[in-house]
Amino acid sequence: MSNDETAVHHHAHHFANAEDEFEAAKQGMWLFLVTEVLMFGGLFVAYAIFRGLYPEVFHAAHKFLAVKMGAINTVVLITSSLTMALAVSSTQKGRRDRAILFLVLTFILACCFLVVKYFEYTHKFHDGLLPGGFFHNEELKEYAKAPLFFSLYFMMTGLHGIHVIIGMIVIAWVLKRSVKGEFSPYFYTPVELVGFYWHFVDLVWIYLFPLLYLVG
Repeated sequence: MSNDETAVHHHAHHFANAEDEFEAAKQGMWLFLVTEVLMFGGLFVAYAIFRGLYPEVFHAAHKFLAVKMGAINTVVLITSSLTMALAVSSTQKGRRDRAILFLVLTFILACCFLVVKYFEYTHKFHDGLLPGGFFHNEELKEYAKAPLFFSLYFMMTGLHGIHVIIGMIVIAWVLKRSVKGEFSPYFYTPVELVGFYWHFVDLVWIYLFPLLYLVG
């Protein structure tokens, strides 16, 4: 057998065994994700309230969003969720080379998401579609509350973008450890927890895309 197949994870001393350590780590990650849901949930609620107050403004403003770019990024992130799931599965089965490949693909797809978002943001800056007092778009000047829409847009997509960057950092971290052969069918907790986080990031975008780009 290879070293990966025979490796045994030495759990922390305050756990009875490696399985208890794994379960505790998963519970901790789920609790963390709950706090993330609460944070994004506040923004979703704010968006719903203001859209109810100014439906015509939000409908007019959302037409200035790049639906094609948003759709491309949706496909990119859904694909990255698949590659991340395959990376976790490969690690659990002891297929280190495949796990490394899928982690690399996930990282590349995350980069693609940010590149598309960069071009989308650049276009918004050029057209003066900015939040708050920085807003100076002539086509929407008749809507006094238009800056509010773009304030929410940049807060929600910007916060999501920060989470994508954090996800890339932790993916790179588990990728490095995978290359070193630190994971095996007996120990893959970090890879699975990073997978949980990445799926959450993807799920948030799946809600953001139709809410901002399609429904308006």
